Amino acid sequence: MLPSTMTSIFTASLGLFSLTLIYICYHAANLTVSPQGCRMSWMSPSYLLQHEFNSSWTPLAHRYSLWLYREVGWDPNQVTGVPVLFIPGNAGSSHQVRSIASSATRQYFSSPFVISSDFTGRGIQSLDFFAVEFNEDLSAFHGPTIESQIEYSAAAVSYILSHYPPNTRIIVMGHSMGGIVGTALLPSDDISALITMSTPHTLPPARFDARVDEIYQRNAESLVNDSTPVVSICGGATDMMIPSESCILPDPGPERDIYRRTVFTSALEGAWTGVGHREMVWCHQVRWRVARAALELGGAHSDIDIGGVMDTWLSRDGRLFPPVTGIDIPEAATYEALPEGMNLVMRKPTGSRTYLLPIPRALETNATFVLLVSRGSISPIAPQHSTKLQTAPFFCVGRATSPTIQQSSESVSCVPLEPSTLKLLPSPIPGKPFPVPDEGSDESEGVVLFEATVPRTPSGADDAWIGIHVDAAGEDGWVFGGFDETRTFQSDIGVFDMVAGGAKLSLQPNEQSLVRRHITFPKLLSNALVVYTLTPESVRPTTSCAHSSSLLPPLLVHKSHPAETHYHRLEHKTPATLHTHASAPYIPLSRFSPSYSSELWIYSAGTGCEDVNEFTLTIDWWATIGRIATRYPTTLISWAVGVVALLMFHAWRESGKGSMPSVSQSLVAFICHLLPKLLAASFVVALLPLSPDYYLGTRGEPFLAFLAPVLLVVATGLVCASWWLILLLMWPLRFLTRLLPPNSRRYDELSMPRSTVVSLIFICFLVFLVVPWQIAFMGCWLIHLHTCASSAHRKPYPGSVPSLRSTPIESLPLRERLDGREDDTKGTGPKEIGSSEEPEIQDVCRVQSLANVTDTLNATQTYHENTHLLLLITWLLPLSMPVLAVWVRTLMTAGYTAPFNGDHNVFKVAPFLVLVEFASRRKSTLSLHQNGGSYLHWGYLIVACVSFLLGSREAYRVFDVASTYIGCALVVIFSPVRFARRIAT
Repeated sequence: MLPSTMTSIFTASLGLFSLTLIYICYHAANLTVSPQGCRMSWMSPSYLLQHEFNSSWTPLAHRYSLWLYREVGWDPNQVTGVPVLFIPGNAGSSHQVRSIASSATRQYFSSPFVISSDFTGRGIQSLDFFAVEFNEDLSAFHGPTIESQIEYSAAAVSYILSHYPPNTRIIVMGHSMGGIVGTALLPSDDISALITMSTPHTLPPARFDARVDEIYQRNAESLVNDSTPVVSICGGATDMMIPSESCILPDPGPERDIYRRTVFTSALEGAWTGVGHREMVWCHQVRWRVARAALELGGAHSDIDIGGVMDTWLSRDGRLFPPVTGIDIPEAATYEALPEGMNLVMRKPTGSRTYLLPIPRALETNATFVLLVSRGSISPIAPQHSTKLQTAPFFCVGRATSPTIQQSSESVSCVPLEPSTLKLLPSPIPGKPFPVPDEGSDESEGVVLFEATVPRTPSGADDAWIGIHVDAAGEDGWVFGGFDETRTFQSDIGVFDMVAGGAKLSLQPNEQSLVRRHITFPKLLSNALVVYTLTPESVRPTTSCAHSSSLLPPLLVHKSHPAETHYHRLEHKTPATLHTHASAPYIPLSRFSPSYSSELWIYSAGTGCEDVNEFTLTIDWWATIGRIATRYPTTLISWAVGVVALLMFHAWRESGKGSMPSVSQSLVAFICHLLPKLLAASFVVALLPLSPDYYLGTRGEPFLAFLAPVLLVVATGLVCASWWLILLLMWPLRFLTRLLPPNSRRYDELSMPRSTVVSLIFICFLVFLVVPWQIAFMGCWLIHLHTCASSAHRKPYPGSVPSLRSTPIESLPLRERLDGREDDTKGTGPKEIGSSEEPEIQDVCRVQSLANVTDTLNATQTYHENTHLLLLITWLLPLSMPVLAVWVRTLMTAGYTAPFNGDHNVFKVAPFLVLVEFASRRKSTLSLHQNGGSYLHWGYLIVACVSFLLGSREAYRVFDVASTYIGCALVVIFSPVRFARRIAT
């Protein structure tokens, strides 16, 4: 064993290393992977308290409240339109409804009480926004609190609808955990649609309460089976409070014809930016679309209509297309035919005209026609506040004529062209970051993208064209149309190719500029934990390029999931960050979430001077560390409990050999002997294709297997640091205990004072009726901390703690037993004792010295045993304290008489109450091998296995298993016969 000084240095160094690494991870986690560009929203809010929603509706009326939002000067105080219920999230406020509600009012009314022309005559009513006030409860940590909110929200729905005509349905919106509450209201015939924002649907953000998991399981069944349309809006990597992969709605499967859509704000048309967790409710680019969707939902009367509205305003991105419509072409219109191979390029077009692009006979099968319109529309897609520029694509056939002359409508017949892609692309401003910080992209600058597979020319037709009808007034904008033979570049670059450095991808040069290029990476790891950096290299500009500008400079579209799209402006040597939420730890895979494969699209239109011809792909290690740090804090806590359990297993095993090591010695023995073996074993287990609910949740991904050894080292270092913190806490307590009078309590392992029994019963009674058990557990920790500090003034035996077996004891030449009888075991005859009593005095002194050594050894052994238990209780605190924070917050906001049900399970804390009571009274050790059988200490291995395998996903199980083991061990050690042997009076 190392000397005590070396032991201290060793454990302190590892603890300092772990704290330094956590500090680095903290700063890496704050790195902005997806920049946010949100315009601030403004409103004139007022809130009307619904006094009639009282205890006659729900017993929770004295704890929560319901408010009606009214825009001052725009809304009447009475309800007049379609009801909407807004549910805030964890620590949220009812006032968060104001941004969306204000936008809905100011969109519906062009001026106070004057309905906008967009809604006149359509039978669409204004919206009445109600919001529940939960007093900023910390619902994410506590299942019963969520249950209370669900109960109150359900009653609020009934109350709100009582003010409307029969068969009226309500729209529910939920932010963060409010979306979980809203989902729990399903199924319900009273709810027409559910819109959630930054809601973690598939993985609880805090996994310390089993009742939260139960709510999630019920919600998962509703999301798969209930027919109510649901849309989930996710903020992406900008959301630092929840992992956005948990925001993706579970896939109901192709056999279920129900409306479920997830859209990331980076893919939301007109937003194109990541949005933070709190910013989700006020980001203008998001809130106006949510408000507009809610307004349009008021005119939808079926789930199909509701789905169409949702796709139009919240979740299109090329997934579902509205019915094909087009601009009617006058019968007397003329057509201008362009030469074959020539693209249509128009800057600031004017007038109304139809252009024909001949379909080349040599065009390859499944060729694509691409039409781009800036600041205009291709019905029904248009940016907000678009110009009067309107275009419509057609498929036309007719008689062959000269391509340079005008053709009359009699020689050409056209039908609308069916799109394969129809969406709005951003148009980043050259030289500025995208999106623009604190402002975002201007949707009015957007470019409408239309893609369609070129139809085959009918056998009876002489010629076929793609017709583009343009109707413009000479305003800013441009039109580009042309045929594109899709060039797909497939790269075999994998994540291991980038570990040592960057991997290069060269694109084949083309004689002419392509409108779009498609790049696939079938072997590239697509996981939320890994972030890549892509650095483009463009063609060097020539002299001719200096006098011409591209209509659409190269725009990179990164798509790894149907719900998630990211846009980047490609500039020479300017890196772009690629990240995804397609797959992630503890998230089940779906048919839309491949672990591998990623695809890039590059769109450009113009001169081709800025075309990209080479990429360098590297791993962004700093951002990757940040992504890992945000997803494994619970794992660190659970694994630290596992490390402590292994320490205690080692210590109790050594105790069976005669000596209980100190905590420092256990740490050094663990680090030097067991940790290297565990590091290798942890890496091997990480390679196993386990379920995402177990261990690291990475399903055996080889590249991520290194996380297991790193997390194990950090967890061990945190245990070392926590031990030094405990010593620091005990240091002032030692001096306080020396100032107090000596403890006069009678130490008797086989008895329990009657006052103690009464105290334990009283505490259990309080836990059962009044306080949560977490309060009692905190008290256990404080009492045991005092017990360890008060016994720490006994000077530990220098060096390794000796045992009685290893202590040399000199035989005592006693002539007479201490009880006064003769010692007949030795000697042949009696010997007369002289007048001097010196031999007897020396013998008694030796006996007393031996007794003192024995007491010191027992005290040292007990101290080491108590400190091991203190370390375990300390690391169990983080698993129980979040609920305690919820209780304190509830008392502060709802009052001291507010009910707090669901945390009065006495059996969870009773083992620790008994344990710390006996630890405070006994002088000898409570070693399991002495009192209950040597096999009991193997229970610590069970605690360790649960901590490592299940603790990351279900941290609450770690505390339950530890409490159960402590209870079983106490039952064995203090059997009913021994425990009831005597009750002290």
